[in-house]
Amino acid sequence: MSAPSPPGGWDRPGDAPGDGRDPWSGPPTAPPPSAEQVWWRPEGPPPGHDAFPPHAPVDPGTAPGPGGHRRAGAPARRIVVGSGVLLLGVVGGFAGGLLQDEVGDSDGTYPAVAIASPSAGSTERPAGSVAGIAAAALPSVVALQVQGQEGTGTGSGFVLDTSAGGGGTFVLTNNHVVAGAYDDGVTVVFQDGAQAVGELVGADASYDLAVVRVERGGLRALPFGDSAAVVVGDPVVAVGAPLGLQGTVTEGIVSALNRPVSAGESGPDASYIQAIQTDAAINPGNSGGPLLNAAGEVIGINSAIAALPGAGGGQTTGSIGLGFSIPSEQARRTAEQLIRTGRAVHPIIGVSLDSSYTGEGVQILDSPGAVNPGGPGERAGLQPGDVVLAIDGRPVTEPAELIVDIRAREPGEQVTLTVRRDGRTTEVPVTLEADG
Repeated sequence: MSAPSPPGGWDRPGDAPGDGRDPWSGPPTAPPPSAEQVWWRPEGPPPGHDAFPPHAPVDPGTAPGPGGHRRAGAPARRIVVGSGVLLLGVVGGFAGGLLQDEVGDSDGTYPAVAIASPSAGSTERPAGSVAGIAAAALPSVVALQVQGQEGTGTGSGFVLDTSAGGGGTFVLTNNHVVAGAYDDGVTVVFQDGAQAVGELVGADASYDLAVVRVERGGLRALPFGDSAAVVVGDPVVAVGAPLGLQGTVTEGIVSALNRPVSAGESGPDASYIQAIQTDAAINPGNSGGPLLNAAGEVIGINSAIAALPGAGGGQTTGSIGLGFSIPSEQARRTAEQLIRTGRAVHPIIGVSLDSSYTGEGVQILDSPGAVNPGGPGERAGLQPGDVVLAIDGRPVTEPAELIVDIRAREPGEQVTLTVRRDGRTTEVPVTLEADG
C-alpha cells in the first residue's frame, strides 16, 4: 500500500537535470518494502493507479462560426456597432480639422512642441507586496549545481545561518538535491553571480533535508515563520531556480494543509512529509527553495510536486498547481540537529504496520514481533492486530498518514491513539521515542 497520492503520483521538483539528461526526468521508482520493517516506508506513485481525469474539452460547436445560427436580434446588434464605428470616424475627422484650424499656420507649418519627459519612476514596492517580498528574499536564495555519479543537476536553497564560523554560512536545501554528490561536487551560486564550493554538513533522506556549509560572508539569513499558524488561503511566494533559472519568483496561496506525502525511493531513501500544499508554480530545480508568507518569512521548503497522467517512466510535466513544501517547524528542528550532530532524530512508536490491510484505519501486523519489545508501543499496551483509527482525534486511513503525523513531532511528545481491539474502541496514550 502506497502513500496517499494523486493518481499521477508525486515528483520531486528539485535536482533539475543538466548536461546529458532529460530536464523533465523524475526520480526512479521502486516497489514498496515488506511490512516487516519497524516503519512501513511506502513508495509513490503506486503502480497502476488511475490518472486524474482530464478536463472535458471545450466544444467548439457551442460558439457559432461562419454560416452558423445567430440568436434573434443579432443583425440589429451588428447595425448598432457599425454605426458606432462610422460615427467615431466622423468625430475623429472633425476633431482633426478643428485642431488644424487652431494651431496650423497659414503656410501649413506648425510651431515646435515641447514633449515633457516622463518623470523618473520608483522601483520601491510595499514590503508586503510580492515585489517587496522578492526584493528582500532574493539575495538570500541560492542555486545549487550538483555533480555526482548520476550526472549533473540543479536545485535551490537559502541562507539558514550566518554563524558557521570562519566567515562561513549554512545553507538549507533538500536531501534529494545533494544526495550522491561527489566530494566538492556541490557549487553554490549566489544571486550576485558569485560561486563557492559547498561542504555537506548533514543530510536526512526521511525528512528530505540537508545543510551545506559555504565560505561566504555578508549575507542575511531568511527568518523562519510559524508554519503552525498557516491557514488555507494564505498568500505565499516561492523563490528558487527552476530549470536553472536563478531568481525565479512565483506566487499563489496555501491550498491545503497536513497533506501526507511520501516521495522518493522505498526503504531508507523514502521521505515522509506532512506537507503544506500550494498552487504557486514549483518546477524541477525549485527543490530546496523557500516558500514565504506575506511577511517574507519561511513557512516551507519546496520539495515535491504532483505529476500529471502520462508522466510515467520517470518523466515530469512540471507545475500543475500542486506543489508540496516541508513545514518550517520541521525544517528548523531538523536543520538544527544536522548542524549539531550531522544526523536527524526520528520519533517512533515502535510498531510494524500491515501494508495489505484494507479495512478502516491502520492495522498493526498481527504477528509476533510486530510490537517492538520494550518500545513505546508495547509500554503503552499496543498489541499485534490492533487497528489504529485516529491520532489525537484526527482519523488515519493509510499507513503513511500515521507515519508522517508521528514524524512531524518530537521524541518525548505524547500522542493519543484511538485503537480498536476485538470490537472495542479505546484511547491509548503513547510517548514517542527517538529511533536508533
